[in-house]
Amino acid sequence: MIPRYRKGLAPRGDGTTGTAHLALPAMNAWIIRSLAVLGIGAALAIGLPDAAQAVLPVTAKVEVAGNLSTAHRIAVLVPGADTTAANFDTGLGGVQRRAPAWQARQLAATSGPGTAAVAWLGYSPPSGIGRAAIRSESAEAGADALVRFVTGLTADYPQSTVVLIGHSYGTVVIGRAASRLPAQVTDIVALGSPGMDVARATDLGTTARIWAGSGPGGWTLRLPDLRLFGAGHGTNPTRAGFGARILDMQDAVGHDGYSSSFQDLGCVDVR
Repeated sequence: MIPRYRKGLAPRGDGTTGTAHLALPAMNAWIIRSLAVLGIGAALAIGLPDAAQAVLPVTAKVEVAGNLSTAHRIAVLVPGADTTAANFDTGLGGVQRRAPAWQARQLAATSGPGTAAVAWLGYSPPSGIGRAAIRSESAEAGADALVRFVTGLTADYPQSTVVLIGHSYGTVVIGRAASRLPAQVTDIVALGSPGMDVARATDLGTTARIWAGSGPGGWTLRLPDLRLFGAGHGTNPTRAGFGARILDMQDAVGHDGYSSSFQDLGCVDVR
């Protein structure tokens, strides 16, 4: 009788079967994948052209909507890439919903008289999706400025708790600042985030509650959860394993249409 072996099993000299010949192709595939990831990371870290933007001088812009003196809750909006002093009030490309100043007014209006909103542009966001956007130098400088701003804000208005709301690259700034923020910051919201430079919420080093949401058409959802050679921003905070509280952003339009979902940000009124 001719012996039969299951597919992939071959007889050893002692008559038993083994899978040693399968280990080599599997290992080769793992090595190829690992080298590909390393190569992509190196290219992203050093190979993409930089838009001549290291960390540019900052022209700070701040818009306050509501009464800070009487507010029990202050929401601070931290915008992302391509936001400048020139489009702070009008929005990138003249699209109003992209304007941080307009967003602050919308948020204050939908949150009620006990909430004030502050749009803050105190750092130099990356221009476009180039090398600066996939790295964190701009976020590091922005985080230092954000910590100073929020520390001053909470000292001036000690009656208020604070929620930080970051969009896109602004969430990287907040991630870098999180462990140094004053205790009055009770909530952090990441909208359309590419990652916060950490693998999980606990790595942020803050006692603030972490919230995350992305619109169904948000392109950052398709980014790999990668941080390698200083490139990439880690795990998307909307992933199940990150540990954030997930916000329903189904009404958000594309990557930057979150203002229509401000009424769903129940975390703004949490105290």
